[in-house]
Amino acid sequence: MSKILTNRKDDYAQWYNDIVLKAGLADYSAVKGCMVIKPHGYALWEHMRDELDKRFKETGHQNAYFPLFIPKSFLSKEAAHVEGFAKECAVVTHYRLKNDPNGGGVIVDPDAKLEEELIVRPTSETIIWNTYKDWIQSYRDLPLLINQWANVVRWEMRTRLFLRTTEFLWQEGHTAHATRDEAIEETKKMLEVYATFAEEFMALPVVRGVKTANERFAGAEDTYCIEALMQDGKALQAGTSHFLGQNFAKAFEVTFQDKDNKREFVWATSWGVSTRLVGALVMAHSDDEGLVLPPKLAPLQVVIVPIFNKDPEAKAKINNLAAELMATFKQNGVRAKFDDDDNTRPGFKFAEYELKGVPVRITLGARDMENNVAEVARRDTKEKESITLDKLATHAMQLLTDIQSNMFQKALQFRNENTTRVDTWDDFVRVLDEKAGFVSAHWDGTPETEEKIKELTKATIRCIPLNNEQEEGKCVLTGKPSKERVLFARAY
Repeated sequence: MSKILTNRKDDYAQWYNDIVLKAGLADYSAVKGCMVIKPHGYALWEHMRDELDKRFKETGHQNAYFPLFIPKSFLSKEAAHVEGFAKECAVVTHYRLKNDPNGGGVIVDPDAKLEEELIVRPTSETIIWNTYKDWIQSYRDLPLLINQWANVVRWEMRTRLFLRTTEFLWQEGHTAHATRDEAIEETKKMLEVYATFAEEFMALPVVRGVKTANERFAGAEDTYCIEALMQDGKALQAGTSHFLGQNFAKAFEVTFQDKDNKREFVWATSWGVSTRLVGALVMAHSDDEGLVLPPKLAPLQVVIVPIFNKDPEAKAKINNLAAELMATFKQNGVRAKFDDDDNTRPGFKFAEYELKGVPVRITLGARDMENNVAEVARRDTKEKESITLDKLATHAMQLLTDIQSNMFQKALQFRNENTTRVDTWDDFVRVLDEKAGFVSAHWDGTPETEEKIKELTKATIRCIPLNNEQEEGKCVLTGKPSKERVLFARAY
């Protein structure tokens, strides 16, 4: 197969698009700004979804589903929330079409105007909190721990497959608590769920932190986040968890009777990750030959490719060994495939599975098998080894563990090498322009300075790391006193 991907160093954005399209993750759709998630991409999302769903349930959460449509008046009840989402909302104004009397197909029926416009869900806080006021009456109803798997619509002008699309898939947790401390504990707990998932399953090291006031979620008192570094040195927000205080409870009059028979407003959280994580996987690990997938999330973990000759006895031996391997893999929960399609040449198969990021490839060749060996290739390092036939299955399964660990360590080393401490404005600008990555610098704590730095460099404060070391210093821009460093970066 000839080279079909743009080189990362030549055009990183085009390289990313090439992989998403040519590795079969997604495609453009007839609806501008929306994407079609293809089976290979959706399988990645399913593995993410299933693992996260298990972790949510282990922490006491239950799944529910709420309407796609939200009455416009609901969004007006929490001022900061509506201001944050107003420019991204898709609005339904009519409920019926009719035939065009002039023969132009169908038109919107002007007589079918809704009494109140409906907003296509950009996020569900308002519709959920309107529901919670009927579900919560007493402290006995708390905590209420609900998660929803859904699609949302945020009208984007500049879109990019998986990273920023008008419609995308996600989960959104919405919980209610009796006390402020319980809600904050929940917010931090779910952030750690996201962080451990990213590191253990996505092989993606993340910085756990809290957003500045400028960057926090609309309607939240605090937004916690996990930030990851992509191979081009830009940051990607991989997940957020919000402490909402009592803002939505007050807006929707959600109160409970406490143990002293007093009426109190409940305390709230919300938290979510989306199909943006698929884009993060691509950008954090992949190379100029295609996807490099962590084994725990790879839809296909091991592929067995035969190389037959004209000897029917040799072919039978290959098929028998492949059947044994497949049975062992299935017994051990390994997602494997024996690709014995005679219509495709082995070289084409090698390139295709490399492009799609299959972690381990076993080649069963008649000549090698005469010597009691087979070739095993790992996708992350492209190393190949000859392994004796009796150790093939064990070796392949151990490789999956090794690849998972190696991918995380490689990404961690990259992040560490691309996190730079600076103390002067000149160094700040130089690092952003010449090296990129995370820049650890002092900031005077004012939104005005934060905005000025963004205006001058396009870099934003990605987060104030949790458990941040307290250190006296001076703001890189204003020279005013600062007690801690924050992480800046240009970001997606």
